[in-house]
Amino acid sequence: MFDSATYNNAARVLSTIAPDLPADAALRKYLGLSRRLGPREKRAISRAVFTYFRWFRWLDEKASAQKQLEQAAELQARFERDPKSIKAETLAVRAVPEWLRDEMELPTPFLQQLQREPALWLRARPGKSDTLASALGHCERTDLAPDALRFTGMKDLFVTPEFHAGAFEIQDLASQLVGLACAPKAKETWWDVCAGEGGKTLHLADQMENKGLIWATDRNPRRLETLKRRAARAAIFNFRTALWDGSARLPNKTKYDGILVDAPCSGIGTWQRNPHARWATTPDDVRDLAATQLALLHHVAPALKPGGKLIYSVCTLTRAETTAVANAFSEAHPELTPLPLLGRAESQLMLWPHELNANGMFIAAWQRRA
Repeated sequence: MFDSATYNNAARVLSTIAPDLPADAALRKYLGLSRRLGPREKRAISRAVFTYFRWFRWLDEKASAQKQLEQAAELQARFERDPKSIKAETLAVRAVPEWLRDEMELPTPFLQQLQREPALWLRARPGKSDTLASALGHCERTDLAPDALRFTGMKDLFVTPEFHAGAFEIQDLASQLVGLACAPKAKETWWDVCAGEGGKTLHLADQMENKGLIWATDRNPRRLETLKRRAARAAIFNFRTALWDGSARLPNKTKYDGILVDAPCSGIGTWQRNPHARWATTPDDVRDLAATQLALLHHVAPALKPGGKLIYSVCTLTRAETTAVANAFSEAHPELTPLPLLGRAESQLMLWPHELNANGMFIAAWQRRA
């Protein structure tokens, strides 16, 4: 599946991974320093490392790192030829840590999806998906999101003229569905509470036709600087940024038409894309993050205008961080009523990776009584 040079480089990456340097960060560091490697070689090294962690519990721990990487690649190829070659009961034991059984359902299609290589989703600028698909080639459409394209080609998207012109963002389909659940309108005022590097902020801005105002806050100033660079490339300007630590002291006194709380979470919905996280996440992480999520919702709720919408999303699937948080928040806030999502009757949606061919996501919504 990979050549010997790829295995050797991937083994060097594995040797650098530590509790404070997870696989994705170790890859960024190693590949950033490896200037002789081209995009195709770097992509192969990343795939080899993530394949290793996807099949980690199947590997011979006494073998060399290079040999284990080869074993993982062989298992990946075998699984892709015939998913049933790996028994469901074996997946339930080896594909995820034991503690996860107490936190969520583990349907076989979900476990099988975790073992596949992830899809790459793009979000075209509004109404431009056909033009973008024609320009890039190797794009597939979905009925779930009007501007979403699954890219199946091999070219380096970051060097394409379309990327530099701000014609698209790399954004997972599940994240795009969060933006569509918000459904902001032009000239409204919104707050993207945990904006990070701004993927959802930019999606809100596009839906608002670059009008109105979005406050984008985060505790990390470097993420907000990345947001500003992305916004400049896309010619998005209807936003302001502010640092906020998530405490009860809000960053301003604004009242909002809509608030998005895309909260920090255990990220189990991203384990297909980031398989090393399966072996680094703990039950304590889930419990601590659930408390943080509920606190964030409590803190921001008073900032909603009458009739305003509150959207809660997490890219995880544990009961503690999804339905338990949403139900506890609902019980504590009778002034908010559950709000149906994405044209469905439900106000809480669990989006599974095997149903989307994308990350897993939970979304809940409320509206303040007028």
